[in-house]
Amino acid sequence: MSRQAPTLEDVAREAGVSRATVSRVVNGVRNVDPAIQELVRQAIERTGYAPNRAARSLVTRRAETVALVVSGAGDASDEAQAAFAARVFADPFFGRVVAGIVGYLRPRSVHPVLMFAESAASRREVVTYLRQGRADGALVVSSHADDPLPALLAEARLPAVLFARPARAVPLSYVDLAHRDGGRLAAEHLLARGCRRPATICGPLAVAAGQERLAGFRDTLARRGLPCVPVAEGGFTLDSGLAAMTGLLAEHPDVDGVFAANDLMARGACQVLRDHGRRVPQDVAVVGFDDSTVAVARRPHLTTVRQPVEDMAAEMARLLDEHIHGTRTRPTSVVFDPELVVRESA
Repeated sequence: MSRQAPTLEDVAREAGVSRATVSRVVNGVRNVDPAIQELVRQAIERTGYAPNRAARSLVTRRAETVALVVSGAGDASDEAQAAFAARVFADPFFGRVVAGIVGYLRPRSVHPVLMFAESAASRREVVTYLRQGRADGALVVSSHADDPLPALLAEARLPAVLFARPARAVPLSYVDLAHRDGGRLAAEHLLARGCRRPATICGPLAVAAGQERLAGFRDTLARRGLPCVPVAEGGFTLDSGLAAMTGLLAEHPDVDGVFAANDLMARGACQVLRDHGRRVPQDVAVVGFDDSTVAVARRPHLTTVRQPVEDMAAEMARLLDEHIHGTRTRPTSVVFDPELVVRESA
């Protein structure tokens, strides 16, 4: 005869508390003393109790999942949608976002569902998914200033938090970085190293982060008497860094410093410089942005502006949790500070 599955009553006896207390802990009610919560969790582990998620959802009216939405603009073709997804998975930035979100959600027994929204149809699908209660809210990582999804979520009054300030004001919470300050840190470091002919590989100018990092870099150099800085626009990819650095060297062969707006492009710049016989940092100093795994994947290790992506993503999840549970009713913003990490490339 098979052993009967453990019940709430079994957990209550093991923990020495009432069934109602166990139920409150299992259902995420927040007014339970932390010490009692821990007793119940340990009892759950010892008994092997597994909550009936369907029944729990009926009580809490929550799906215990959130949508992690990677969003774009326009109405991409099937081929473009596939390429978009491939770029996302190839970028270490996204892995850091996922790590931060999962790190916050997992201890709370909430799980992310990955969704892409790079077409009108896929954006409608996200809104419908949330309206049907299949996820309790959305964490949105948008790749374009013209992305219409934030406005759609706000109009539908759905719980959502954005990674990065939206280009158009919408009543949604967001988490962002002081990108201009990051560009300033890069410029100041190159100047301190003695660079007098710096250039930059900026991010896509359709993305607010690309605009802001470029503005911070340019403004700082202008205040130091360097008003004309060569700029090549990249796409936050390795290949775009290769192409941009190749173009910069062709037009400005005397460049002695480069600020690339992310580490992938900085790594591409280092490769092109090496292929052209330029030593990094002796001949050309290179500063990246993000402090991703790419920064230390090969020599020279990149000097870079650190973006605390994991902490930012965890903060997104925390804010969404507050919106879902009603403990935060008004949108808010949290802006993190960048930090210069000095290594070998500059």
